[in-house]
Amino acid sequence: MSTSPATSPRVSPSNSGFDVVIAGGGVIGSAIAYFLAADAAFNGTVAVVEKDPSYATCSTTLSAASIRQQFSAAVNIAISQFGFAFFREVGRHLAVDGTAPDIGLVERGYLFLATPPGLETLRANHTVQRAANAPITWLDPPDLRARFPYLRTDDLAAGTYGEHGEGWYDAYSLLVAFRAKARSLGVTYLADEVVDVARAGPRIAAVGLRQGGRIACGTLVNAAGPRAAAIAAMAGLDLPVRPRKRFVFVFDCREPPRDLPLVIDPTGAYVRPEGTHFICGTSPPPDRDPDCLDFDVDYDLFDETLWPTLAHRIPAFEAIKLVRAWAGHYAYNTLDQNAILGPHPDVPNLLFANGFSGHGLQQSPAVGRGIAELIAHGAYRSLDLSPLGYDRILRNDPLVERNVV
Repeated sequence: MSTSPATSPRVSPSNSGFDVVIAGGGVIGSAIAYFLAADAAFNGTVAVVEKDPSYATCSTTLSAASIRQQFSAAVNIAISQFGFAFFREVGRHLAVDGTAPDIGLVERGYLFLATPPGLETLRANHTVQRAANAPITWLDPPDLRARFPYLRTDDLAAGTYGEHGEGWYDAYSLLVAFRAKARSLGVTYLADEVVDVARAGPRIAAVGLRQGGRIACGTLVNAAGPRAAAIAAMAGLDLPVRPRKRFVFVFDCREPPRDLPLVIDPTGAYVRPEGTHFICGTSPPPDRDPDCLDFDVDYDLFDETLWPTLAHRIPAFEAIKLVRAWAGHYAYNTLDQNAILGPHPDVPNLLFANGFSGHGLQQSPAVGRGIAELIAHGAYRSLDLSPLGYDRILRNDPLVERNVV
């Protein structure tokens, strides 16, 4: 390719091309761009196409921005272990011109709670986590009462707590850091939108842009988040990823519990500190969870479900005041709520990085590195992400993850 993104920050799409085009410039697309541009084995050109460079409505910036090792699938645990190690050293990895980013990482664990019906699932998950050397402590009810005295525990059977390697951070700061580092390494960011994908037999030849013109590409990476299925459909392919709306509610508490971890109630509701406030959320019931891309907030979900659930589990939350709320979108994999990574078997130069179902931020470092390795080296080299490949979609063979929040 003759166009150099380092010398042409805004190209004319009608007569340009790139070795790699990434559709979507959120945290996944930007992480892939960074790892690819930083790989000494790759000497090609990279363009990231992102329709909203402000990221005001991006799933990345509207998420709850947390990371955990408490999964039930070993590959997800390994992904998070690399991710947290990367976040600890993010200033070193993503510094630009001597300026190191700060993502405000708070290392405080997740606390998963189970009532008797969920006890065996919690125990099975804990067995997998300990086999992966995740520092997760098993807590019986007396242990829970002693360690977290603000919890109601009379209906609990057990809990598990991440002693380290879990926590939360600032999503926007992470995204900006990935993007800035990628650009410093020569990646071109185009403020545009992919609206057409041109195939030449079994390969992607080019993408069409909303502002007009086409970009030829050697490889197309689908990192379009909730809109991933639309990109796949442009190439004549099916992708079981749908946009599902999730809400984050921010509240103040009259007498806040001290040193609260990220608590996962047996109902699936979560709550954690956020500065002087708290944030919380839960998945809506299936009959109130349609495919959608709007940003309207369902306040009834807070009033009727979340608040009573949190007040039951943490009595101090009976006296709270809702401060604000927002909606964002999951790229929801309807098969198994796990990521779909790597090439389509019939279109080998189309790579998926989709379907994270709420885990994209925490999985972005490992996924960025993995997809970059596929492009630069033709295979995963650091961490085998093949269990998350597209083949399982064709086989209708879900990779079950029991710990979906």
